[in-house]
Amino acid sequence: MAGLSASPSLTLERRGRSRRARWDAVMVTLAAVQGALLIAAPGAPAIALGVWWNSNTISHNFIHRPFFRARWANLLFGIYLSVLLGIPQRLWRDRHLAHHAGVEPRLAFSGECALQASLILFLWILIAARAPGFFFSVYLPGYLAGLGLCWLHGYYEHARGTTSYYGKLYNLLFFNDGHHAEHHARPGLHWTRLPEYYEPAVSTSKWPAPLRWMEAFSLETLENLVLRSPTLQRFVLSTHARALRDLIRPLPSLKRVTIVGGGLFPRTALILSDLLPAAHISIIDANPANLDRARALLGNRSVDFIHARYAKPGRHGCDLLVIPLSFDGDRRALYADPPTPAVLVHDWLWRKRGSSRVVSIALLKRVNLVRP
Repeated sequence: MAGLSASPSLTLERRGRSRRARWDAVMVTLAAVQGALLIAAPGAPAIALGVWWNSNTISHNFIHRPFFRARWANLLFGIYLSVLLGIPQRLWRDRHLAHHAGVEPRLAFSGECALQASLILFLWILIAARAPGFFFSVYLPGYLAGLGLCWLHGYYEHARGTTSYYGKLYNLLFFNDGHHAEHHARPGLHWTRLPEYYEPAVSTSKWPAPLRWMEAFSLETLENLVLRSPTLQRFVLSTHARALRDLIRPLPSLKRVTIVGGGLFPRTALILSDLLPAAHISIIDANPANLDRARALLGNRSVDFIHARYAKPGRHGCDLLVIPLSFDGDRRALYADPPTPAVLVHDWLWRKRGSSRVVSIALLKRVNLVRP
């Protein structure tokens, strides 16, 4: 009937398709940029990172949802990715879809796979013949390192069942690859829609897949390592002192300081007792052994030791609350609604909140100061 517009649901679907098509175009453009950068400045790190990043983003999404309507365009783009990454995309596609189906992959060479493999081999022979030094000392090490990163990435995405990671920066750079459990539940869904299907019950990790091996190293293990080395103790104290000094300098007079988790090595209490000699400092820790060790390391310094689990204080319980990196409570709630006039939160390097100072890139750590 003349004058009637399309239904709202149809309009929304068209907008969704248009938005997804734009993101597919972005991926095609990024793949082209990657190729141009490798030609302009080839290096082993660029090759390794390119193989790893593209395989888990552009190539991975292209496997599940080809970017073009025309079959010939998808065939050409598959050839380009094959040559760019040194991985026949048809072979990678068959293997990956078998992984989703939960079956053993079968090696089946098709004409498409043979063409992709032949072009990769031709390129390798050409590079090796014209620049053997580059091929064997730069390209091959970078390529093999990229495959190693891909293996590491894939292994830890599924090491304890399919696991998701919801860090915003990682999911921006990797096109929601962190929503991996959601992807496995709906492998044909466009990556832009994965956050819509967040499931609270899925297995999650505090680490993105490439860094998930760090879960094997507990913070307690690292603390014990520091305790065995005076050199490490001096390094940890100096880096933390610089960050803490900068953050507390603009704060008004601090009379009462509460430190959650004295820890095996009470670096914060050692530093703040020097920076704030007139302040009353308390350490709350649920582990009596940690408190005993903190007493020994703090010596005659005026510090109260409280054997208890941290409970959210009232608004005027103290002037400054210090939260450790190993805090097992709701860290987001502390950032959203600081329970004291000032809260210092030890956090990972990539979690910048409020006023912030990097403690050490080597320690992957920063300190954030938040206020109500």
